[in-house]
Amino acid sequence: MLCNARLATMVGADYGLIDAGCVVLNGDLIAWAGPEDGLPAEYAQAERRDMGGRLITPGLVDCHTHLVHGGNRAREFEMRLQGASYEEVARAGGGIVSTVGATRDANLDSLIASALPRLDAMIAEGVCTVEIKSGYGLDLDTELRMLRAARKLGEMRPIRVVTSFLGAHAVPKDYAGRADAYIDEMCIPALRAAHAEGLVDAVDGFCEGIAFDTAQIARVFDVARELGLPVKLHAEQLSHIGGTKLAAEYDAISADHVEYATAADAKALAEAGTVAVLLPGAFYTVHETQAPPIAAFRDEGTDMALATDCNPGSSPLASVLLTMNMGCTLFRLTPEEALRGVTLNGAKALGMTDRGQIAAGQRADLCVWNIEHPAELAYRIGFNPLHSRIFGGQQ
Repeated sequence: MLCNARLATMVGADYGLIDAGCVVLNGDLIAWAGPEDGLPAEYAQAERRDMGGRLITPGLVDCHTHLVHGGNRAREFEMRLQGASYEEVARAGGGIVSTVGATRDANLDSLIASALPRLDAMIAEGVCTVEIKSGYGLDLDTELRMLRAARKLGEMRPIRVVTSFLGAHAVPKDYAGRADAYIDEMCIPALRAAHAEGLVDAVDGFCEGIAFDTAQIARVFDVARELGLPVKLHAEQLSHIGGTKLAAEYDAISADHVEYATAADAKALAEAGTVAVLLPGAFYTVHETQAPPIAAFRDEGTDMALATDCNPGSSPLASVLLTMNMGCTLFRLTPEEALRGVTLNGAKALGMTDRGQIAAGQRADLCVWNIEHPAELAYRIGFNPLHSRIFGGQQ
């Protein structure tokens, strides 16, 4: 039992704060949580661990990453600083496709070795659940290799890895001008093969002018439905072409980026129960000026999550804590919305209901912080106040 702690349970409003709280653990689950003076008699004799008045939050969730990839795109970072837009870089042969060659050349061991430092950085900040996408192979062998690497990372570290198949990420050079053929001849067969191998937890796509249109994504989503897999979508990042509406129509677990989403899109997401995943690292890196419609999301009751979008090009960011600060500073989220975005709503964006809150029956994934108030997590820049991380009841 963890006692003498302040709890940010994320149950209800105001962080679900409980002063002088206790959390009773039973294996990898939370048996009870609440004020110490309300501790049930059955737990009165449980072994106590004094938390010294520290703050405890749910374990953090990074619900959108491209953690596994080959190479880097530091040169494109220079290009953008010299005036090239993200779209111009992509159309010149850079962007997503430029990572494909390096990823295709990387074997399984090198993909794992290069991803581990990024994963360890996330764990060191309290991340207990992370989503990892494929999408830098764009051929069957490499897409499967990326997903195998993601699964292996989850075996090598105390963290839950959730995988997303992102074969519909970009059109590779060998299919230039033939996006429909790519969807039919490579993407969908690779999805079926990955699913057959047990490598896929969800199906994602990039719905954008430089990638795939709604009709092409819909064909991939139809196969996902057939296979019983949830869907999510990169939508409305650079323009508005209907991706968010499509995501809502397919009851997607999340629509991500959504800078160009409208109030009507916000309503559609709320009605579908689709989480809007905000990615301020990409907004910051590509010098975007169109912010997501936060006021509309609030008005419609659309759940908002936050994630790093850790990737080699548009968001080389591996810090969830900095992401929280960016969400507040760039998008004007409240610190409570930011914390909810990397706990409860981050879990919802992965279709997970067993984590993200400190409550009976939830997984015992917890973070103990050397801070007094949860707003400090989003307030500080470049400072990690994590005292300890508990994953599945184990520290």
